[in-house]
Amino acid sequence: MEKLTIQEEEAMLSIWQLNGGFVKEILDNLKAEKPPYTTLASTIKNLEKKAYVKAVKYANAKRYEPLISEAEYKAKFMNNFVGDYFKNSYKEMVSFFVKEEKLSSSELEEIMNMIKNSKS
Repeated sequence: MEKLTIQEEEAMLSIWQLNGGFVKEILDNLKAEKPPYTTLASTIKNLEKKAYVKAVKYANAKRYEPLISEAEYKAKFMNNFVGDYFKNSYKEMVSFFVKEEKLSSSELEEIMNMIKNSKS
């Protein structure tokens, strides 16, 4: 599975939210600054080449449907991210965010509760 560019990730987020759509629908659903229609169409073509979406033909238009779920994508690339930047240690990653003050003690406590409750 090939890593996506920022533009491709934004398009995929829109596609996942819509559970597929035509280029115009995907464009209308984008949260960030909207690219030109033709730019988005090219981005979606790249997603098709990378096997993230498939095109389903409707008359003379194509509707793009996801081939991979958002959860699968997140799991794959979070594992790579932790491996590349934190020596495969989620503890190192959490420690980094605590040191950078991106994770508060109350959020850390919430995470601890989630861990405790998932073991029950």
